[in-house]
This record gives sequence, C-alpha cells and structure tokens, in this order.
Amino acid sequence: MSLTGVLGALDDTAFTVLGQDVIWSDMTGNVLGLTALALGWRRSVWTWPVQVLSGVVLVAAYLSASLAGGVGKQMLVVVVGLWGWQRWRDGRREAADGHIAVRFATGRERLLLLAGTALGTAAVGALFSAVPELSWNPWPDAYIFVGTLAAMVAQARGLVEFWFAWLLVDIVGVPLAFASGLAFSGFVYLVYLVLVLWGLRAWWLRSRDQTAPAVRAARATEGVAV
Repeated sequence: MSLTGVLGALDDTAFTVLGQDVIWSDMTGNVLGLTALALGWRRSVWTWPVQVLSGVVLVAAYLSASLAGGVGKQMLVVVVGLWGWQRWRDGRREAADGHIAVRFATGRERLLLLAGTALGTAAVGALFSAVPELSWNPWPDAYIFVGTLAAMVAQARGLVEFWFAWLLVDIVGVPLAFASGLAFSGFVYLVYLVLVLWGLRAWWLRSRDQTAPAVRAARATEGVAV
C-alpha cells in the first residue's frame, strides 16, 4: 500500500460507539498515549518512543485531513517527546535500579512550570482565537495542549509534578469531551485519570524511597542518630 493509501486508511472508521464514529488514527493515537502513560508509571524509557509514535500517527492523520492546527500541535509533542527520550536515556544512570530517578520539584521549578503554563495558555489561546481554523474550541484546547507539553517537560525531568499536571489536564478534558458529544474521547480521558492517580502514588512513594537513604546518610555524617 502506498503512503497516500496508508494516510487515507487512518481516516477510515474503525467502529461506532454511542453514535460517534471512531477513526483508526484517533483510536491508535489514544491507545498509544495510554500505553505511554502506563510505561511512564513504570519509569520505563520506552514511554518516550511510544509517545513519539503516537504523535507521528496523529500528525499523519491531521495531514491527511488537511488540519494544519492539529499537525502543528502534534509536531511540537513529537519534538518534546524526542527531547524527553534523550533526557531519560542519560538520566536513568542516576538511579540505582537503572530507571530514571524521580523527585518533587523545587520551589523555583514549580514557579517556572506554573508561569510557563499560564503564559503559554494565554498565548496559544489568543492565537487559536485569532485563527479559528487552528482550533474548534480555542481556550480549552489551548489549556489542554499547553498543559500536555508542561506535563511532558516535568516528566522528562523526573518530577512527581508531572502527574499533577496530567490531573489538571484531565479535569478539563473529561467534561469537555462528554459535553462536546465525544463519548469515546471522554472515556479515554477517564482511563487516563485512573492511570494518572495510580502513577502519582507510585512516583510519590518512589521519591520518598530515594530521599530517605540520602537523609540518613546526611544525618550520619553530622553525627545524628537515625
């Protein structure tokens, strides 16, 4: 099958649920996204190539449908995914078990994440509003898009706040999807929510396990009983 044929097939309907046609690209991209999130919970470096593949599938789908806004957004996701992949390949050497070390962000890092997300949402929302063909719902779309990038940046740095960022995205994404009649997307966001809560707990506990030995060593050096 030619490349054009493959791109066209991505726009075919895979199945219909609750009166909504689910196309292959949407289903494949969402399944890959869920898989990437599950791998992130396991701190597996494979979370990044799966995220990148998800972005590539959606880029192809948007190209086939001539949706420039979707193409641009997913290309940014792919670029951030490649950067995160490189960081985890280097950073996993820092953890004793061969996986990326995780921790809570510093106050400065949290401030930068919040400020970057707020400013990014304002800028992207204004762009989407000025160019309607880029988005069907400018401000919620901008919030979800920038929030997703912020979550990926935090994930790349091994910050537990990565999960909080995803949680904030889901809080808007779930009701928006159902209110827009996108039952399948709403269901996927609900599954994301479960994975996020599960992953948050796992990373939180892991950060404590990594911090405790360092604290004990510091106290021992200072002559404090542990």
